Amino acid sequence: MSSADLSARTRPSLGYFLKRAQHAFRTRVDDALRPLGLTAPQYAVIAAVELEAGISNAELARTAFVTPQTMQSILSNLERAGLLKRTAHPDHGRILRSELTERGRRVLNQARALVQEIEQLLIDAVGAKNTGQFADMLSRCAETLADDGDA
Repeated sequence: MSSADLSARTRPSLGYFLKRAQHAFRTRVDDALRPLGLTAPQYAVIAAVELEAGISNAELARTAFVTPQTMQSILSNLERAGLLKRTAHPDHGRILRSELTERGRRVLNQARALVQEIEQLLIDAVGAKNTGQFADMLSRCAETLADDGDA
């Protein structure tokens, strides 16, 4: 076996580097948000609720990459912290609509600034002129991996 073959077999895979980058990003975001009393999934939820008040719990779970059961816990914690309020849907009483409170908007604005600083590190790492292409490549990777084979 040649050293080139051995090197190719022992070198970490593309998936490893993708996971390493994702983990580093998530850790950095969680560390930055901790003083605000938020986690990355909670930030994703309040950002999504700001964009679409009343968004469904199932859609919020997909947005935050958590299970619907975990989303229930996240929403309860955010409500208890006074960052969002949930009210019964006017036509479907069992459905709860989520909205940000004023405190939730203030915390979201603080959190957004912190996350933007971290995202700037990513932009700096790949180069501002490469950011769009890098985002497109990551999106294609996600779409390819999510493809169920029907295409």
